[in-house]
Amino acid sequence: MQEEIFCSHCADFTEHSTVKMGREHLVRCMVCGTVHPQKLERTRLATLRVIVSAVDSSSRRTVELPAEETLAVGDELLVDDGVGEVAMVEVTSIEMEGGRREERARAGEVKTLWTRAVDEVVVKVAVHRRGKTASYSLPVGGDEPFEVGEVRTAGGRRFRVEKIQLRDGRSPARALAKDIIRVWGGAI
Repeated sequence: MQEEIFCSHCADFTEHSTVKMGREHLVRCMVCGTVHPQKLERTRLATLRVIVSAVDSSSRRTVELPAEETLAVGDELLVDDGVGEVAMVEVTSIEMEGGRREERARAGEVKTLWTRAVDEVVVKVAVHRRGKTASYSLPVGGDEPFEVGEVRTAGGRRFRVEKIQLRDGRSPARALAKDIIRVWGGAI
């Protein structure tokens, strides 16, 4: 096994090979040949409760993260607890002990992460034609782009995207489905 480790003899990060495994690895610098010990850094893990809100339901999951890792509202992380399906989620709220909410915190201090699934989302679409508007729910991948002017199909109707509204209130010309709250379009 080779990895880049700081060599005190070369005074640089160089490729090293493992000579002996143990509490302290013995590694050999591939540049100068010096053998020296390398301490293993142990990371304390925190087990967090994660509430994942999906399109039609919510589920209670757990995830293990390094206790010193800083989490913030808006962060994306992969939830894979071996029980339910693997899900890519966005942190919507961080709950601390006592029920108070924070915008950012270290994983070891968090009681519950409130999240929403962003790998598969439903985009709400309003299509108008001759003064009448029809609403549709369009299931798509979270990373699928939408763009003003493009032609799409919802509920068997073709429409041209006229406006996109994001969760933060902005209306850009292009956005990913996971960030969209509603799309307006005109029937073709």
